[in-house]
Amino acid sequence: MRDVRGRQTAGVVFAARFKNSGQMEVGMGERLRKLASYYKPYMPLFLADMFFAILGAGVTLVIPLIVRYITDQVIVLEAPEALDKIMALGVMMLVLVAVECFCNYFIANYGHVMGAKIEYDMRAEIFGHYQKLSFSFFNNQKVGQLMSRITSDLFDISELLHHGPEDLVISLIKIIGSFVILINIDVKLTLVAFAFVPVMLVYAAYFNTRMKRAFKQNRVKIADINSQIEDNLSGIRVVKSFANEEAEMEKFREGNQGFLAAKKNSYVYMAGYHSGLGALTTMITIAVLAAGAALITQKQVSVTDLITFLLYINTFTEPVKKLINFTEQFQNGYTGYERFQEMMAIEPDIEDRPGAVELKNVKGDISFEDVSFHYEEHTETVLHHINLEVRAGSYMALVGSSGAGKSTLCSLIPRFYDVTQGAVKIDGMDVRDIQLKSLRSQIGIVQQDVYLFVGTVLDNIRYGRPGASRAEVVEAAKNANAHDFIMALPQGYDTDIGQRGVKLSGGQKQRLSIARVFLKNPPILIFDEATSALDNESEKVVQESLEKLAKNRTAFVIAHRLSTIRNAQKILVLTDTGIEEAGTHEELLEKNGIYAKFYSDGK
Repeated sequence: MRDVRGRQTAGVVFAARFKNSGQMEVGMGERLRKLASYYKPYMPLFLADMFFAILGAGVTLVIPLIVRYITDQVIVLEAPEALDKIMALGVMMLVLVAVECFCNYFIANYGHVMGAKIEYDMRAEIFGHYQKLSFSFFNNQKVGQLMSRITSDLFDISELLHHGPEDLVISLIKIIGSFVILINIDVKLTLVAFAFVPVMLVYAAYFNTRMKRAFKQNRVKIADINSQIEDNLSGIRVVKSFANEEAEMEKFREGNQGFLAAKKNSYVYMAGYHSGLGALTTMITIAVLAAGAALITQKQVSVTDLITFLLYINTFTEPVKKLINFTEQFQNGYTGYERFQEMMAIEPDIEDRPGAVELKNVKGDISFEDVSFHYEEHTETVLHHINLEVRAGSYMALVGSSGAGKSTLCSLIPRFYDVTQGAVKIDGMDVRDIQLKSLRSQIGIVQQDVYLFVGTVLDNIRYGRPGASRAEVVEAAKNANAHDFIMALPQGYDTDIGQRGVKLSGGQKQRLSIARVFLKNPPILIFDEATSALDNESEKVVQESLEKLAKNRTAFVIAHRLSTIRNAQKILVLTDTGIEEAGTHEELLEKNGIYAKFYSDGK
């Protein structure tokens, strides 16, 4: 509703809700425990994934031992016996390779399925959370940023949850297993190899902290770009009508350059991280080769042991590189999870009170008792001590200058916002004591800016009451004076109307929105300047539909054109100080006050 927009300071609500949640300083340990809880529904699959990861890592450690046995023990045997043993060991190694192949297949297939299921659960969780948040939240958010949290962020989280544990387990098994085997081959060479590990850890820790910060900045920048793209594509007709493609390209270039700069910064740390650790792992092999060659010359190490040692060095350096990838993956996934948690920590400011009851058998009496309202603390009050009694079935019109609080007043009835002071009551019951779903199911709203969903005409009308029969949808369309134009469409009720109903005229879209409310059949109606954007001919048809819809219901009409409310039972004139005038059209003209001036100016 339009009075709501423009009165919010960007980011105020987001920061306030997040601060009030008391979760701004959640520790990393607590976050990781919460993250691990997403494995619970899939624990058998997770344990199977870990089992095959461990088994595959064990196979990798066994094969070099078999090679060492062949080069050290088998080749010195007589040729026939040696050949038999080599053939048997070769078959054994082939079996081990087949086992390792199956393990890798299971991890790649079912492990990814587990990650996808967790991503599914988290996406459902955050989408459900979005549905609970109030208008105040969405007034200050960009759709592109919200979409980024539900798409790319969750993909990175699921990749971490799938690959993270198995990579960590595989790497630790290979590193520890290699260390145990190597130290039994030769202590000196093992110490030479593992002397590089502390250096690698310090090096990794230094770059990890900087990479984390850089990746988080990347998230912010890509969310900004997504938001800008969404805004541009949604308003592409306005862009083209003003021939402002170049201006939009310039705005996009600025955002894109900001993202590129953030990416470059992260790549500086990433490059230093990978190249440095890659060089260190190569230096391990070089150092072991040089030390081993020196020990061979002194007859302290055999050539066989050095060959086996070098095979294990490869087994040892490979998981080190995997750990490098894991740390990068962890930064991506954990940064995404931090953003996920930040969003989930925001508490809805409009929710059911404990003990809230269902609203039944609604008559439609509505009262405002000493109602005052402002959007945020330390901002000006929009409504001042409003007292108003509206009897069931009344047709109440609201007029006034822009910003006087007409839409705000109506927004308090379905609790899109809560009053700052006083109470709004339906049939004598405070709306805050009524279950939100029950409350809003009894109220129908027709706005100036009609929102139609992607899909067919039938889908959009049926949105008023999901599960309604086709006959009921057709009846609602007839009541809204929409049936004839619908039947003239290429596929009638099954015609796809395009994004936001782009294939329909303004009057047609408005009549579909009225049909939607007819199908909902609520006892209370709010018309928010529903005809102000229409031409005279469309306005006449829509006005007829609105009056038919309002019959025997409690209706609030926010009027832009005063000619549309002449038949209202009561007209309220709102100003910055409250209700200035009240009466019928004729009574207000006789007063020759604010309403009379509005009416005269509108002629």
